[in-house]
Parts: sequence; C-alpha cells; structure tokens
Amino acid sequence: MDTRAIGVFDSGVGGLSAVRALRALLPGEDILFLADTANVPYGTRSREDICALSAAGARILYGRGVKALLAACGTISANGLGAIAGAVPIPFCGVIEPAAAEAARVSRNRRVGVLSTEATARTGAIPRAIRAHGADIEVFAHGAGALVPLAEAGRTDYADPEVRAAVDASLAPFAGTGIDTLVLGCTHFPLLAPIIGDMLGEGVTLIDSGAATAGYIRELLRQTGLE
Repeated sequence: MDTRAIGVFDSGVGGLSAVRALRALLPGEDILFLADTANVPYGTRSREDICALSAAGARILYGRGVKALLAACGTISANGLGAIAGAVPIPFCGVIEPAAAEAARVSRNRRVGVLSTEATARTGAIPRAIRAHGADIEVFAHGAGALVPLAEAGRTDYADPEVRAAVDASLAPFAGTGIDTLVLGCTHFPLLAPIIGDMLGEGVTLIDSGAATAGYIRELLRQTGLE
C-alpha cells in the first residue's frame, strides 16, 4: 500500500471537476490539488510558456511527495506532457486520451464536437485522439477563449447575459453539424455544462474530460503498484 497522495494540476479551478471524480472513484486516496491561478488562463499562451508552466507545476507537486500526477487541463495535456515527462520521474497522464475514448464509445451517429481552449485546438490533439478510436468519426473542433475567465471567476449563471452570450458564441460553430456528442476539452467547461447542455439540447451528450480520466488514474495506480 502506497499512502502518498495523487497530484492533480490545472491552471485554475477547472481541475476540481477531476478531483471530484477521483474522490468518488478512489475514496481511499489522498489528493493534492495545485491550481496555478497566478498564470491562468493557459489557453491563450504560447506552447513554450505552457511547457514551462507544466514542468514547474509538476515539480511543485513532486516536491510535495505525490506518487502520480494528473494533468487535469486540456491545454497542458495537448502541449505540456513532454515537459512533465522531462521534469518528474513519476507516472502521469493527461485528460485527452480518456475523453477521446469516451466520446468514441458513446457517439451514435459518429459526429463529435470538440470545444477546447485555443491553444489546445491549435494542436489538433483531441480530434486525432478521437479518430484513433474510430476512423469513421467526423470531428468538428473549435477553440473558445472567452469561457475560461468566466468559469474561473465563478460566473456560470444562465441569467448572466455576458455568460450566455459567450457560451452562445462558443457553440455557434457547431450549428448544423449534427453532432450527438461534445467533448468539453477544457476542465473549466464542465462548470458551464448546464448552460451548454441547455443550448445544445437533449440529443447531445457532454463528455467531461476530467471526469473521464478518473478511471485511467485508477488503472495507472494498479499497473504501477501505487494504490
């Protein structure tokens, strides 16, 4: 038995959605959460900045004695996992592969949308991961920069006209695509899931990338003998 904590790292409060899922799935594990609110948002930064911040955050958590690390941030997962690998000698994973696998599993009509930060969208990492699970899947991806600051500030109320306008603009590129599944490729976005779900309608399944990763962390701990 390894009683050290699992480290969870995000640019801000969005990673708490992954923490919530981990607590539900692994109630016997301690979790140490690091939110880099001094540098949020990551999604508008250069790849070089994201890599440097990713490595720095991983080193902080490793210095606190964590046994494994979850990069609970789509932007880090798309840009900074290589930097984490070079920074710390512990098992780690991001949120892209688990979310992609879940999207491919649940999509019925094989038309999947991806809503992420701009920095994640530039890499094309999530669409590639989804297609790796199903070459027949058509992916529609869009990077939205306005949602993270709103979620970080706790502004998630449908009655807030600025929030409603930002969500509407972020979802506009998916109009007419016929998607039945939308990957929330930034862990801040589940905080706005009720609004996003209302605007898309009942026929679209939302994939919470942070929550989808909890099962991967459990398997990672099992495989490495770190439970």
